[in-house]
This record gives sequence, C-alpha cells and structure tokens, in this order.
Amino acid sequence: MNLFYYPAACSLADHIALIETGLSYKLLSIDHDRKTEDGRDFLSINQKGYIPTLELEDGVFLTENPVILNYIAEKSGKLLPKDGIARWRALESLAFMASEIHGSYQPFFRDFPEPEKVRAREKLAKAFAILANQMGNKKFLVSDKMTIADCYLFWVLMVAPKSGVELPENLSKAFDRMRMLPSVIQALAEEGLN
Repeated sequence: MNLFYYPAACSLADHIALIETGLSYKLLSIDHDRKTEDGRDFLSINQKGYIPTLELEDGVFLTENPVILNYIAEKSGKLLPKDGIARWRALESLAFMASEIHGSYQPFFRDFPEPEKVRAREKLAKAFAILANQMGNKKFLVSDKMTIADCYLFWVLMVAPKSGVELPENLSKAFDRMRMLPSVIQALAEEGLN
C-alpha cells in the first residue's frame, strides 16, 4: 500500500497505525504544488486535494482519516476490538476527533482573525476536557490497549500547542507516553520529525 502524506500532518495517524499493525506500506510525500514523490498529480489521485490518501494493492484509493484507520485495523486485525463497547468507544472517539477537534484547528493552520481563534480555543478546550474525562486513568483513550483512536489522538495532541490551548494533565501524560512507543518513534523519524 502507498500512504500519501505530508510531514507532521494528520496522515501521521495512519502512518503510526501502519507501523503498529505491521502492514507493508510505502510513504509517498506530497509537495505544495500537489505533486507526489513519484511524480503523479495528486489531484488526479484524490480530487479533494488533501491527505491522507491510501492507495491499496489493487490501485483503489481511500481517503479520510477515520476510513483509512478503520481499513488498517480491519485488514490487520489489530488496533480495534472485534466486539463489545470498547470497539464502539474507539470508533466514537475517532469520529469526535475528526469532526470536533481536527476542524477546530483550521483558524490556527490558516491564520484566521483572532475572534475566530478565540472561538476555536473555547471549542478545543471543551473537546479536550471531554477526551480527558473519557480517558480517566487508563493508559490509552478507550482502554489500556492502543486502538486506532490513539493513533489519531497522538496527532491531535501533537498539534495542540499551535492553538495555545493547554492540555489536561492526563492527555499531556498520554502524549508523552505515546511519544515513546516504537511505532511513534519510527513514524516521526520516517517523516523527518525527530
């Protein structure tokens, strides 16, 4: 599989999941002109024009972090409980981060006016409080085992300083713990982030 990515972007979540599951992959970076590392026009691959995009072995393309992370979990049989409430909590958390947190970073990524940043900070603070409450004293977001939600959580927490929102203590500690995981260390190194 080919993972189209940009260093430090949300595709890092998929990158971590691919390493954690042991699935075979190749990284292909995208430049600011929307050209892929192997010379293709990225817009011909993904007309949405943003990453992540996962090219499957048969040439089919998947987009959107929750979909790609679910695919990786299903294909590998790892990072997502097969059944029970933990499975649904992981998927619920993934959707919450994609809809409520990821989008709230836009004012900081694109330097919106300060009033929009203030509203985004308020929304992010509430969202982080919800995640902190959900995590409680667990090692990971849903349980003491890593799930695809934690792969996305790592990226969400990594970019939080751009917003100026202080993370709750348990999320900050979780980020520090995850930063020491071999899969995270490898992904950061492969993206030139160490």
